Amino acid sequence: MAAGHVRPEGVLEDAILRVIRVPAESEGMRLDRFLSSQLRATSRTRAQTIIETSAFGEDGRKLRASDRLRTEQRIYLWRPSFEEAPPPFEVRTLFEDAHLIVVDKPPLMTVHPTARHHFQTVTKHLEQERPGQYISLIHRLDRDTSGVLLAAKSLEADRGFKMQLEERSIAAARAAEANEPVGRADKTYLAITWGVPADGLVNLPLEEDPSPLRVKMRVAARGGLAARTGVRVLGVAGGYALVECQLYTGRQHQIRVHLASLGTPVVGDKLYGPDERLLARSADNQLSAEDVALLEMPRHALHAYQYRVTHCFTGQPMVFTAPLPEDMAELWRAEGGDSGGFTG
Repeated sequence: MAAGHVRPEGVLEDAILRVIRVPAESEGMRLDRFLSSQLRATSRTRAQTIIETSAFGEDGRKLRASDRLRTEQRIYLWRPSFEEAPPPFEVRTLFEDAHLIVVDKPPLMTVHPTARHHFQTVTKHLEQERPGQYISLIHRLDRDTSGVLLAAKSLEADRGFKMQLEERSIAAARAAEANEPVGRADKTYLAITWGVPADGLVNLPLEEDPSPLRVKMRVAARGGLAARTGVRVLGVAGGYALVECQLYTGRQHQIRVHLASLGTPVVGDKLYGPDERLLARSADNQLSAEDVALLEMPRHALHAYQYRVTHCFTGQPMVFTAPLPEDMAELWRAEGGDSGGFTG
C-alpha cells in the first residue's frame, strides 16, 4: 500500500487498494484510455465504470475518465472486496510424495491469486489442505485450461523440477529453430475444435500480437519464437473434432494459436475464436446471450491430459494422466462423440 495518501471518504474498510504509476510515455493521455491499457483484458467502457466507482488521486479527490495524466502521477483504485463463488469442480490429487504434488486442476480456477480471484485458487487450496507446507507451482495453466498441474513441496524440489523443465524447453526450442526432427513430447493436451484440423506437425513461430488486449499471440510473419505442436484427430462428430495435441515447445497460448491458424479454433475460445472482443466482455461480465451461444462453453475446451517428467530426486520416469473433465466430455457426447477412452 502506498504511503502518504488520503483515504477517500466513504471507501469501505475492507476495500482493496491498487496504485498505478503514470510513466512518462503516458503524459497527457486520458485516464480511461490509460487504465484500459494497464488493466489486462479491460475494455475502455469497463475502464470508465471502474473510474466512476473507484479512481482517486493521492489527495482523495475523485478522478474523471476525461482527466489528462501527468508523468509520475499515482492513480489510486479503491476496489470493493468481493466474495468468490467456489469453483464448480474439486481439485483432485493425482500423486503425492515427499517432494511433489500432482493435481488435476479444475477448469475456471486460477492457479495463483489475482485481483479478481484471491481465495479460490489452486495454491490457496493446497495451502489450506496442508497448513504450513511449502507449496510452489512448477508450471502454470490458464484459468480456463484444466488438467495435470505439478507443485513442489520444498525449495530444492522446486529448483530441481523447474531446472529440468527449463532444460527441456531450451533443447526443444533449439531443435525447432534448427528444423531438426521432433523427439518425444512431454505434454499431451486434448482439445475440442470447431471444424476438423489436418493431422501433422504445426511448425509455426509465434510472436506477441499488438492487440490492445495485451495478452494475445499470433503466428509470426518473420522471425518469432520457434513453436511446434503435433496434431492428431481422435474423433469427428457433428462438425467438431476431438484433437490430441503434443506440445514440443511451450510458448504462450501455443496450442490455441496453432489450431486457430489451421482454421479450427478451440471451442469456447474467447481470444482466438469468433471474436477477440469476447474476452474483454467476459472479463467485464458483459457477455450477451448471443455471445454465450456463440462460444458454446463457459471456457475454452482445452485439457492438459498427460505429463511426462523424470523425478528430480529418484530419477524415476513418471507419467501423470488427468481424465477428460465432465464439461468437455458432455459437449463431445452431445455431438455424438465417444470419449470413453479419456474419461475417468
